[in-house]
This record gives sequence, C-alpha cells and structure tokens, in this order.
Amino acid sequence: MIEPSIQTPARASERARGAAASRATYTLAVAASATLLVLAVFSAPVTTVGETARSLHAGVAGQTWTLSAMSLGLATALLPVGAIADELGRRRVLVSSALLLAVANAVAAAAPTIAVLVGARVLQGVAGAGVVAASLAAIGHAFPTGRARTHATAAWGAAVGGGIALGPVVAAALAAPLGWRSGYWAQAVAAAALVPAARRIAESRAAARQRRDLPGIATLGAGMALLTAGLVEGRTDWTSAATLGLLAGGALLLAAFAALEARRAAPMIDLRLFGEPLFVASIVGALFTGLAVIGLMSYSPTMMQRGLGIGLLGSAAVLATWSGTSMLVALAARWLPQRLASPARLAIGLALVAVGELGLTGLGTGSSWARLVPGLAIAGIGSGLANAALGRLAVESVHRDRAGMGSGANNTARYLGGAAGVAVVVALVSAAGTGGDEATRLMHGWDVATLACAALCAAGAVLAGVAARRHVSAA
Repeated sequence: MIEPSIQTPARASERARGAAASRATYTLAVAASATLLVLAVFSAPVTTVGETARSLHAGVAGQTWTLSAMSLGLATALLPVGAIADELGRRRVLVSSALLLAVANAVAAAAPTIAVLVGARVLQGVAGAGVVAASLAAIGHAFPTGRARTHATAAWGAAVGGGIALGPVVAAALAAPLGWRSGYWAQAVAAAALVPAARRIAESRAAARQRRDLPGIATLGAGMALLTAGLVEGRTDWTSAATLGLLAGGALLLAAFAALEARRAAPMIDLRLFGEPLFVASIVGALFTGLAVIGLMSYSPTMMQRGLGIGLLGSAAVLATWSGTSMLVALAARWLPQRLASPARLAIGLALVAVGELGLTGLGTGSSWARLVPGLAIAGIGSGLANAALGRLAVESVHRDRAGMGSGANNTARYLGGAAGVAVVVALVSAAGTGGDEATRLMHGWDVATLACAALCAAGAVLAGVAARRHVSAA
C-alpha cells in the first residue's frame, strides 16, 4: 500500500520559495535581455551612419541627427514613463514598449528619407525608455534586498555593456552583405520576440496609486525634448538663434517642472530626494557616465575610420574591447564585498575610466588599432563597475514603490549626459583640430576631447566619493 504524501507546512513553504525564486530569475532574464536589445538599437548606427547617409543623400546634419535622435526620445520619455510604469504596471509598460520598439525599427528599416529615419529613431528612444525603465523597476521589485539584488543589478549593468558591444558589430556585419537596412529589420524581429516573453513576467506596481501628473509630464517631456535638441544642434553651431532658443526654452520648461513638482502632494519626482546621498550619487554618476563615457565612445568609431583608416567591422570590433570588457566586469561585480557601498563602487569605476581614457591619447594617423586596446580595456573595467553600481543605485535610492521613477531619473541623466557628451566631443574635435590634413586635424582634436572626458570622469569620481562618505556618515 502506497501512502499518500503529506504536504507539510514546511514543504509547502519551500515550494513557494522555489516558485518565487524561479519567477524572479525569469523576470531578470527578460529584463536584462530587453535592456541589452535597447542598448544594441541605441549603439548600432555608430558604424553604419556613413553608408546610411550616402544611401539617403543626407549631409552632416542628417548623420548627426541619426546618431542623436534616439537620445532625444530616451531623455524625453524616461522619467515620465518610469512614473507611469509604477502606476499602471511594469509588465504592461514593458510589453507595450517592446511592441512600439518593433514598429519603430520597421519604420526605420523602410525609411525613404533621412527625415523619416530620424523620426523613427526618436520613436525608438520613446519605446526604449519604456523598456529600460520598466525592466529595471521590475528587477527592483523581484529582488527587494540583499545580495540577490546586487547580483540582479550587476546582470542588468552587464546587459548595458553587452548591448553597446553587440549593436555596432551586428549592424556592421549585416550591412556588409545586405545593406544598412538589414540591421533595423533584425532589431524589429528581436523586439517583436520580446513581446510574448515579457507577457509572462509577474506584474508589479506601486501599492498606492497616485494621480497622474499630466502638467509635470507635459513640462518635463517638452523641456527635455528642447534641451536635447539644442545640444544636438549645438554640434554644428553653438551661437545660432535656433540652438540658443532651444536651450533657453528647455531650461525654462524644466524650471517650470521643478516649480510644479514642489507644489504637488504626490509629485512625479520628489525634489527632496536630491538631499539624499544615494539618489544624488545615482543622478550624478549617470550624468557623468553619459558626458564622459558614452560621449567619447560614441565618437570613437568615427575617429578610427577617418583618423586611423580602420573599416566598419574593424572599428566595431575594436570598440567591443571596451563594451565587452564592461559587460564581463559588470557580471563579476556581484562578487565584490557587500560592505563596499554602491557610491564607492561608482567612484572606483569612474576613476578607472579616467585612467583608461588617458591611455587613448597620443594617437597619430599611423597608429595601429592595437594601440587603443589597453586604454579601452581599462575604461571597460571602470564602465562595468560603474554600470553595475548605477543599476543598484537606481532602485535602492528610492522606495520600492517608486522603482520606475528611480530607474527613469537615473537613465534620463545618463542619456541627457550622452547627448551633451557627444556634442562636446564633436565641438572639441572640430575646434582643436588645426594644421595638416583632415586625418591629422581629427587626431589632434581627439586628444583634446579625450583629455577633457578623462577630467570629467575624475570629477565624477570625486563627487561619487563625497556621496559615499555622506552615505556612511548618515548610516
């Protein structure tokens, strides 16, 4: 006679914990894959923008906007869509954003003119904002505390580096035999495949639903759009009426947003958070990462192709020294001692990036690609530490119910910094490059821009170190 198994409370509890862990692991896998895809879409055009511009008969302005339009969409939408995800549900926002990303990529692949392509890139940014903000918020909910959260946010940071590494390589590899449009079609298929996967994650939202902040969403979105557009236009002429008007309009709208939020009982972003060391470290670290890391690395394929004579696929492969190292180090960062606080990890990471960027100076038109590898590898180690720390800071610096807002604020600072960083690098390269042929001038300007970015990374490291000390003192 076979006796029926007895479901003891202890066994039931163990099974429940196992099921919860399985759900959390699946959420992490989907969220990290989604983030990797968005970063691949973001970085893909850096190696194919020249071919794209020739195909669509676009000039320098068209190339600039092709590279920058997704930053505009990201910077505009990240904070509002993060707050919406907290209210309506992170899974719902992730699914709808993945679907929109598939549509945006299909439009980009079929674009008949550069204007349509730029519009599609902006739409990619809006969709990507929903994917990134909802993904990181879902991770924050699935892994509320402790070492498990450290491991999960390290995996998210690795996805950031992995996407940046994968995008340019895949785009260049597909463009060689099939043309630049093939990369966008591949991204559309990947985004469509994300939709059913995202539907299977557990839904999460804030415990207490808040009134939707429509005035805040409108002023923040418009302000970020104008400010980012002004930074893009500034790459060609910082003193033009259009550039100054866009920057001034963006600043005024952001000031209006701050004034509105200060008066709301339940604001989209609580301005008192800027008095909290962890939140300040999250925003400052993300801003300096955009300014001094994304800005410089986004321009590096142009430097390699026009200054060193390296081809499309070759420049993407060399850049992967940085982004691939960043991915691996972000994964390994989960094994660092728990007592090493996130701001301290961020400070160490930015300091290492500064050292690595200094190693990218002193290049000449005859320099080999191998000359870039040590500096890119050191910068990749620093970027990996910084990305893992920023992912953790984004969710631990705010209440669990506001993880979407924390993710949105962190990534808004990153991509606004990225738009400003590319603008600054292009301006420095153009202004400093004098004497000799075009390649020689570019390499001289690259030196100036790289030194400036290294100094910015060092400044960011100091500020993160100050936040780390304040956090320890407060604890």
